[in-house]
Amino acid sequence: MQNSMLHALRAAFLLLAAVSVAWAQQPGERTDPDSPVATSQVQASSQVSPAAPRANPPRTTHRFWDRTNDLLFAGVGASRALDYASTLNLRRRGLNEILLTNSVVDNHPLFAGIEAATTAASIGVSYLFHRTGHHRLEHWTSIIHIGVTAGGAARNYALKTPHAK
Repeated sequence: MQNSMLHALRAAFLLLAAVSVAWAQQPGERTDPDSPVATSQVQASSQVSPAAPRANPPRTTHRFWDRTNDLLFAGVGASRALDYASTLNLRRRGLNEILLTNSVVDNHPLFAGIEAATTAASIGVSYLFHRTGHHRLEHWTSIIHIGVTAGGAARNYALKTPHAK
């Protein structure tokens, strides 16, 4: 009963986090510079006095592998390593893993590969957000990943070891 409730709570939290992040990031307006509408907009904007402020200043872009993303991706990798260690500790204490099967976790090379693939997938999702201009989502992907993974690792360490009878 407690495990199913924990699964539902985790799923609700992840859904809420994803929706709130998606809501916060609105895609920019994209127009084709060669379209007649865009040409008329350029002509209309050139008639505005130079002292008038622009309604939409140009967005600043950044390189994907900048300092912020480097730190965030290092945090994702570190939190996945912490999750790996905490899950192995959990299994050594005789507890069951709830997200993966015990046989997967007990196969250490396979489990390490899953952790590495999850880190790579997180970086890939961030890259997709970067390429589509959703820079807040690009960063929030890693921030949420770090939080959820570190929370899971803390939970693993906080569980009480069952006593042998």
